[in-house]
Amino acid sequence: MPEVRHVLFDADGVLQDLPGGWVAAMEPYLGERVLDFLHETWADELPMLAGRGDYLPLLAATLAKYGVRTPVQEVYDAVWKNIVLVEESLAIVRALKRNGYGVHLGTNQECYRGGYMRTALGYDELFDVSCYSYDLGVAKPDPAFFTRAAERIGATPDSILFIDDTPKNVTAARTAGLHAEHWTFTQGHATLQTHLTTHGITAT
Repeated sequence: MPEVRHVLFDADGVLQDLPGGWVAAMEPYLGERVLDFLHETWADELPMLAGRGDYLPLLAATLAKYGVRTPVQEVYDAVWKNIVLVEESLAIVRALKRNGYGVHLGTNQECYRGGYMRTALGYDELFDVSCYSYDLGVAKPDPAFFTRAAERIGATPDSILFIDDTPKNVTAARTAGLHAEHWTFTQGHATLQTHLTTHGITAT
């Protein structure tokens, strides 16, 4: 078995957080209709996660449908860009990089939020290879996401460990031949270190 030399990290729930969650963030605009709105706009977003279409006009139309008069860009900036970095996670990423491992990002995003993460959050500088679903043309949990990610990284799937907070994405990664572990920052970083150690990876 090839040695694991690369770690591919999911973003939301692993490296970053939306404080209070989506419901709390959208409640000031929608009140009791927030869950209906979120389910509708997330369904609208699915093709955009695979790079097909423009999300902002659809979001604007859905906001208007629910009677929200706040401009779409203002809502988007206040909610979708309200990202708090999990510094302990990023410290582990940096430690892996210092120890000679390839560190990469594998995340489902439409292009606007992905672009914000790349530049404003500094992910392009932090990671060796970034695999955004909108750029790859396929979104998790499709195993093709991981096949394309491995190709972009330039490594065999069985030399990559994937970390994600969603079990179905972990299953898909394993289907594509990657090592994969389910983890979210709420479980604590000692648990992440245990997962890494299990795969022979040193992050200290």
